[in-house]
Order: sequence, then structure tokens, then C-alpha cells
Amino acid sequence: MQQDVPGDFVFVAGLDEAGRGPLAGPVTAGCVILPPDFPVGLLNDSKKLSEKKREKVEPVIKEMGCWGLGIVDHKEIDRINILQASMKAMSLAFEDMLKKLPSWCEKNGLPVPDSRTISAITDGNKCPEIDCDIRCEVKADAKYPSVMAASIIAKVARDRIMVEYDAQYPQYGYAKHKGYPTEAHRKICRELGPSPIQRLTFTY
Repeated sequence: MQQDVPGDFVFVAGLDEAGRGPLAGPVTAGCVILPPDFPVGLLNDSKKLSEKKREKVEPVIKEMGCWGLGIVDHKEIDRINILQASMKAMSLAFEDMLKKLPSWCEKNGLPVPDSRTISAITDGNKCPEIDCDIRCEVKADAKYPSVMAASIIAKVARDRIMVEYDAQYPQYGYAKHKGYPTEAHRKICRELGPSPIQRLTFTY
């Protein structure tokens, strides 16, 4: 695991999304800057952690790190496509993180940086348009602690949203499959038709 907070503190924001593949619900994104003393051994790519472990480490990230969350709903996904929606969610997450940055810096005895002096790294091969030095790297969520943390923020937030939708539309089983294209999900959509949170541009 590579450390992205070396020696003298450098503001490195990790970005990642959750929910590109599902047939229903939003796409979410996280943005996280971690302090030098963060226990990085708790982290991993969110897909490699159990739900229980993600739920355990998420409050630690929120307590110690400066974090932001971006959410783009199913209607916007249908309107602009999932790639653009994912980029938008990451931009929103970065903006949300920036709002919290001054108080986080004060708490940690750090100077507040101009957003353009922040370095950012995102998982994948496309970068969102944000006002800082950003690069993208495939499998960054397996290498950089801040990206791992962002993936956990995004995944936990999206899962919670899908559990809330399950209470509204229990026949679709969203608490179980979280909107991903399982056979059970496809079958119920064919039988009942799409739910109110279905991505109608996706194939069932």
C-alpha cells in the first residue's frame, strides 16, 4: 500500500465512486483527505471489505479525515449517462469536502490551502473537472489510502440510500442486491415493471 501523505504534509484528495453498474438508484462519490496519523491498516478497496468492516471504518474516516459526498440520482443518470453522472458526483464530492476543509485544517493545526494547490487522484481512467491538480489511475482504490477511504464513503452512503428505498419499494429487494443486476432484480423488473428509481436507459 502506497502512502499518499509523506513527510511534510501534502494535501492529497482521493476520489472514487460507487454505483456505476446497478440498474437502479443513484451513483455516489466520496472525496477524502487523510491526516498523517490515520490508521491506514483499516483501509482497503471498499469492494474487498465486508459490509460490516465498511460500516466500522466509515465513522473513523469521517472523524479523522476531511471528507465530502456527492450524489447524482437515477433521473440525472438517464439524462446525461452514467459516465458523466459519475464525473459529476465526484465533482460534487470535491466541492463538499472543500466546504469542510477550513474547520478541518484548524482542528489539525494546518494552513488552509487554495483549492488549486491540492493534489487529487481518482480511481479509473477518466478525471472529473475540478479546480485542482488531478490525475486518474486505474486501480488507484487498491493503492492509495485516500482513494480507498473515498470508495468506502461512497459505498456506505449508497448502500444506506438503497436500504431506504427498500422500505419504500420492498417488492424489489433493494436492501439485498442494492440495485445491482442480479437475476432476481432483473426478474422482478420484468414481472412488475421498473420501479420509480429504475435507470430506464439501462438494459434489463
